[in-house]
Amino acid sequence: MSGSSFEIKTPELFRFAPCLDYFARSTQECLYEIQGDSIQKLLHVGGRHVLVSIQSPQDHALEVKVLTGGPLTTEEQEEAHTYIREWFDLERDILPFYYLAGKDENLKGVVQRFYGLRIIRIPDLFEALCWAVLGQQVNLSFAYTMKRRVTEAFGDSLEWEGRIFRCFPAPEQLLTASLEELASMKLSRMKSATILEIARMMVEGELSREGLLAMGEMDLVEKRLLAIRGIGPWTAHYVRMRCLGDQSAFPIGDAGLHNAVRELLGLSQKPSAAELRHLFSAWKGWEAYATFYLWRTLY
Repeated sequence: MSGSSFEIKTPELFRFAPCLDYFARSTQECLYEIQGDSIQKLLHVGGRHVLVSIQSPQDHALEVKVLTGGPLTTEEQEEAHTYIREWFDLERDILPFYYLAGKDENLKGVVQRFYGLRIIRIPDLFEALCWAVLGQQVNLSFAYTMKRRVTEAFGDSLEWEGRIFRCFPAPEQLLTASLEELASMKLSRMKSATILEIARMMVEGELSREGLLAMGEMDLVEKRLLAIRGIGPWTAHYVRMRCLGDQSAFPIGDAGLHNAVRELLGLSQKPSAAELRHLFSAWKGWEAYATFYLWRTLY
């Protein structure tokens, strides 16, 4: 296809519809829009912004159309292609996960219900870290509210056909914020300080997605993330899962996961850490996918 549209082949165990349903779970999302059977998102490629629409009339491929900013150069198209494949986690063979789930009475029905769903990732490390920090100890609705305020104040935007599309701020953009400005958006002082420190580290080259992935061992990655004040085990595992593609990430302290497991097993109270570890031992190596599918049962 031309630089104004291109196609991305998808693996066999992929269905666009459950992924689109996941994207549509909240009307508060500010970084993409659902339009009918497509999703529209502003991407940063080749040092500029382009608006794309993604749909999949047949599940064997994603059809990507450049709505504004096209045609793309070969390099820009490759960059967009890579981002979208990571966004939908298309490189992963999830057949082993489906095999485990198919033998498990607890998970089998969940996988059948959301068959073809992929972990929807956040390829940009800064966005992933900020989203995880914003989501600490608050409900999802308030986390979305804070993300929108930060994005509108510091991120780039583009208007197309009367609608405004936005990109999450780059580290250098957020680094211009003060603690007081972020506090006015209802971020706690700790969250504000953590986000500004992450922005500083990334601008100064102390922290990068490439650097974390180069460590090879996710235990080392987690140790590196935990060294940042304001990042705990839940945040580290969330980023391992949503950004770094670690299928064994296990945010065991996640409240949503506790609620999903309680409902799945018909428990009268939330499961203990020991109960969760025992349950997830059957899905070893695929804890992230089990978590994502269980989260999906909540909405």
